[in-house]
Amino acid sequence: MYEQLIKTVTNLGSPKVLVAGDFMLDVYIYGDALRISPEAPVPVLKICRTEYSCGGAASVAADISALGAISICLGVIGDDPNGEILMDKLTETGADITGLFAAAGRPTISKQRLIGLAQHRHRQQLIRMDQESTEPLSDEQYEKILHAYKERLKQVNIVCLQDYNKGLLSSSLCKQMIRLAAQANKKVLVDPSLTSDYSKYSGATVIAPNRKEASTTVGFEIKTESDAARAAEELAEKLGLDAVVITLDKEGAYLKTGKISELIPTRPRSVYDVSGAGDMVLATLAITLASGCDYKTAVQLSNITGGIEVEKFGTATVTIEEVVNEITSQNQDIIGKIREIDRLADELNWQRRQKKIIVFTNGCFDVIHRGHIEFLRFCKQQGDIVVVGLNSDSSVKSIKGPDRPINNQHDRGAVLAALDTVDYITIFDEPTPSNIIKKIKPDVLVKGQDWTDKGVVGREFVESYGGKVVLAPLVEGKSSTATIEKMKALEKSSSEQSNR
Repeated sequence: MYEQLIKTVTNLGSPKVLVAGDFMLDVYIYGDALRISPEAPVPVLKICRTEYSCGGAASVAADISALGAISICLGVIGDDPNGEILMDKLTETGADITGLFAAAGRPTISKQRLIGLAQHRHRQQLIRMDQESTEPLSDEQYEKILHAYKERLKQVNIVCLQDYNKGLLSSSLCKQMIRLAAQANKKVLVDPSLTSDYSKYSGATVIAPNRKEASTTVGFEIKTESDAARAAEELAEKLGLDAVVITLDKEGAYLKTGKISELIPTRPRSVYDVSGAGDMVLATLAITLASGCDYKTAVQLSNITGGIEVEKFGTATVTIEEVVNEITSQNQDIIGKIREIDRLADELNWQRRQKKIIVFTNGCFDVIHRGHIEFLRFCKQQGDIVVVGLNSDSSVKSIKGPDRPINNQHDRGAVLAALDTVDYITIFDEPTPSNIIKKIKPDVLVKGQDWTDKGVVGREFVESYGGKVVLAPLVEGKSSTATIEKMKALEKSSSEQSNR
């Protein structure tokens, strides 16, 4: 399964996602709590810094951009400094903000949090202050939004409605947006508001409420998996949905489709801050479904991105690289560091697209000694990803003779895999690594200085595309052959003494 997840997440492409909803600015004011006020039993904050981030629908747009897709924003902000800051933050992410309209007399929705710091580092939210208007828009403003929606619907692959019940996504507008998307054969994903009436979302493709939101609308508390199944079934039938995804915190998410009724589990997390988790789930579902993923895979990936997000402070984005690292770390016991060359080449291509420098070296690594450790440490200093081409047992025999290797390829690979300086290992049967060098196309090829006169295999190929060859210094007197000969001499001396 992990192989499919990695393949999927690294091939999502750049679908265009229309994000319509309540755009917000999150403000974090950090201050050192140095003393208690003499006026009242409350901490006094000495302000250190102020940070701004995207919230609400803006958070969804930022998440979409961070995952490599294109977010197209549609909503209302205030004609005020906070609106300008929010547009700047969205522009930094690469989002299209031409569909954000400034409404006179209406503030940009903002959530301002005071964060107390103890010893400059232990963060604790003390209070949140919201600035907003939840009044409906004017008829003229709704018409402007609907016109912009129609124009942008032609350009996108999928639609997200992020509803915080702040006045934009009225019942009438929601229904029109869903109807128009259906006519255009575009999926509509909804992150609903906390309300008991979901009728305005009827006909959407997917709805993704959290436990509390789903409980509120179905009229019973969702405590168990069977409760979630019952709620999802009710929502799917009542609203005519293609799928329901109820997020259940540390338990994962319950998925209901025409063919699936299943709890998709997630890894338990050390939750730091849940703000923004629902935005991340919606963004991930949108990108994966727009890229052609099935619902189960989409939910599995949204579990992962949502899980990474809650371990961060505040509303934070997640990158594809973080998702790949998470999948890899979760399955490290299964995956390990040893790869077949074709699969390794695919993974390295993705790493290269992330601007990582690929370093390659090769050898028998039969009896690991200090010289090997220093050599591999040198390799790691040359780039980001170190790949070791390990001679197979048959390859070692052809080079070193019938008595070698001392340790078989599985044991040698396991020892190398335990080293932090080694990221990947691939085993090859040929006498030279020429073929795997051509498949890996390393940025840096490293060999020991003893290869100066022998000629480094792969040098011409690596240098032909701008790569470089580096010769590593050797540790005097350290080699597998020398170690083995010393062991043989000790064994012979011990045997002679015992025969006396």
